[in-house]
Amino acid sequence: MAGLHHLDHLVPSHRPRIPHVPRTPGIPRALRAVAPPRPRLAHRAQPNRTLAGDLALPLGAVGAALLVTALSLTGERTHTTFALAVFTLLTLGVAGLARPVLVPVVALVSWLFYDGFVLNRSSELAFQPQDRMSLLVLLLAGLAGAGCAAAVRAVRRHSAV
Repeated sequence: MAGLHHLDHLVPSHRPRIPHVPRTPGIPRALRAVAPPRPRLAHRAQPNRTLAGDLALPLGAVGAALLVTALSLTGERTHTTFALAVFTLLTLGVAGLARPVLVPVVALVSWLFYDGFVLNRSSELAFQPQDRMSLLVLLLAGLAGAGCAAAVRAVRRHSAV
């Protein structure tokens, strides 16, 4: 210990105090002292969340039920091609309003009503070739509606910037 006496002046006796820098996620620690803190928002708005997007699935199901009722009252149950075209338009519109995650569910609900009440009049679901083809048509209509809605949102977002 006697030999280390001359090194005491090189080692500080206490730890230097580092000023407190608030935690800011996303900014490296070295830049936190330089960057101003970001203001905290009480509620972050989600730009794609709308009431129409949240209610599209229930409204689509109600629309499909009303469409089946209207088709049965007008006697159009026998014209399955016409009924599929009308269900395709309904699916296209509802999928354009719905959140993208719900688009397959929108198409499935539309197909359930079409298959159960238009193709198979006894409210039974089947998976014959005509049933599979109608499911494919309605899924493609749902994807087309979601794609059109995404394109419109992209154009609006681009023009707003």
